Amino acid sequence: MTIFALDSAGKTAGVCVFTDGKIVYESYLATGLTHSETLLALCDAAFKAAKLDISDVALFAACAGPGSFTGLRIGLAALKGLAFAHDTPCASVSTLEALAHSVPFDCTLGTALDARRGEVYCAAFRIKNGEVTRFLDDTAMSAANFAEKLCEFGENPICMGDGAHLVCQKSENVRLMPAEYRFGRANGICRAAEKMYKDGLCTSADELIPDYHRLSQAERERAEKMKNEVCK
Repeated sequence: MTIFALDSAGKTAGVCVFTDGKIVYESYLATGLTHSETLLALCDAAFKAAKLDISDVALFAACAGPGSFTGLRIGLAALKGLAFAHDTPCASVSTLEALAHSVPFDCTLGTALDARRGEVYCAAFRIKNGEVTRFLDDTAMSAANFAEKLCEFGENPICMGDGAHLVCQKSENVRLMPAEYRFGRANGICRAAEKMYKDGLCTSADELIPDYHRLSQAERERAEKMKNEVCK
């Protein structure tokens, strides 16, 4: 079974070709360029390098959220375009869970993305012998509260993601993931997607929608404006 995954949920971008549980090709880009500039080029390079045709792919996967609103839309739009050609099944993967599946060693793990205003999107997992067990569903809370909760799940927890440094600042007991692993890799999306496929949790391309976990800034500002107008 060949899985093709792409990652555009955060500041980095990446793609991975995963066949029968093994990484065939993977790329990771952290140049600061926008995903609209880089993602399709990464996909094209992956297909060429792996000598892969779209018809060879049994499952397409991408992070559906939380993450950058624009990045999520770009990634899912690209995935739809690839999957529509042969009506290939798709996996809409939690960004926080994909991070956990990219970790190659045993640990108690927190995954955290910067949600601004002192909060993080977060989840917690236990990784043992390659198996990922979830302790906490995807949610949003203050970095301080997540640091406290993470310590309840196990000793010397480690935290990764672009909000991990915010969590570690709030507790001396939470360790920061080494830089080379901190932002995850697209292979984590493949591993999470493979599990979703086995559990019957995949969808068609036209059913893919982003899961932002909160209103966008524009939507929040509009709601606040309407609230103020009603109060006048």
